[in-house]
Amino acid sequence: MRPHLVCVGGEDHALRIPFLMELRDRGFEVTAVSSGDEAPFKRHDIAHRSYRFDRFATGSGKAGAVRTLRALIAELRPDIVQSFDTKPNILTPLAMRRQVPVIRTINGLGWTFSSLAPRALALRPIFCALQWLASFWTAATVFQNRDDQAFFHRYRLLGSSDACLIGGSGVDVGSFAAARRLAPPATKMREEFGLQSAEIVMFVGRLTRQKGIPTLLKAVPKVLAKRTDARFVLIGPWQSEGPFAVDEAELQRHGSHVVVLGKRQDVPALLGMADVFAFPTEYREGIPRVLLEAGLAELPIVATSMPGCNDVVKEGWNGYLVAPRDPNALADRIIELLADRPLARIMGSRSAEFVRERFGLPGIVDQYCDLYRRTLRDQAGGGHAHALVSRIANRRLDEAR
Repeated sequence: MRPHLVCVGGEDHALRIPFLMELRDRGFEVTAVSSGDEAPFKRHDIAHRSYRFDRFATGSGKAGAVRTLRALIAELRPDIVQSFDTKPNILTPLAMRRQVPVIRTINGLGWTFSSLAPRALALRPIFCALQWLASFWTAATVFQNRDDQAFFHRYRLLGSSDACLIGGSGVDVGSFAAARRLAPPATKMREEFGLQSAEIVMFVGRLTRQKGIPTLLKAVPKVLAKRTDARFVLIGPWQSEGPFAVDEAELQRHGSHVVVLGKRQDVPALLGMADVFAFPTEYREGIPRVLLEAGLAELPIVATSMPGCNDVVKEGWNGYLVAPRDPNALADRIIELLADRPLARIMGSRSAEFVRERFGLPGIVDQYCDLYRRTLRDQAGGGHAHALVSRIANRRLDEAR
């Protein structure tokens, strides 16, 4: 009998397909539930169900999303539920209310605890209250970085749930390497975008203010003053980002010195063009996947000293950490790495080794499998063994019919 795991996420849930495939290989039946496109899941033969919520809204629609999730998960009849992303992490426990054990992964605290806007400050007590309430219907809470774990402990938001630290959802080193091997040569890609002799500073992520794009754009002229051949390549969704999106005029202000490629599916190949990876986020991140991929691409990294980033970048060892919203410090570190190529290569090689060792997919999935099986054992040991076995047996009987 393969335990049935339902994994709930938001719009970008397809990025966790390698994680779900690895779980399936370890003996779990897997169903993905997300608010994003189901096509990527179908391509990998992963069962998928859709639900909807507005990730920009703060209040309306939550009750409807809870009801939808409750009905959907009841229909799927899982043995255990995993949730990722801010709103699913609240909605899923509220929907299940201990009917099935829920594991939630806190992959960053997002805009509410990153922004200093009055609206964000006003929402923080509500967020804390909802997290505390959800914890009572959560079997375990997984943190991706120590800062978030310390925050939840400090404000007593864990309720009765257990807590553990697992560094992200892993990066598929083999698939990344294969994508790089199959990609066109970096010289050819540079020609395609008119960047043959450029020193390329690359960013991958949502093109929003919270990801630090305005700070990066302010750094552009400061870098160009010292490195005239520098070009900034920005990769990621933009117009879909609603009120958080950077204005088009800001992106176009620097002309050909800033190249906006939008959302792409060939990020591993594009990283092969870069000389430096810049990530000036103002978000409280979980473990940013883009930093792991930049590391695997052997790029030196300049990132902000924010939760999640400082779990991947070690100051002066595989990159640099600068204060958020500081274009001068960002520009200085970028210039330093462009000017000292031997140092940049050493830092890049350290990043690749560190990511493979610390964040490789098999090791991360090992930790999740141990957690899931321990949770199911605890559930059975609490007097629910017969119910658990009966639920699995009844589901298999229904499928046979």
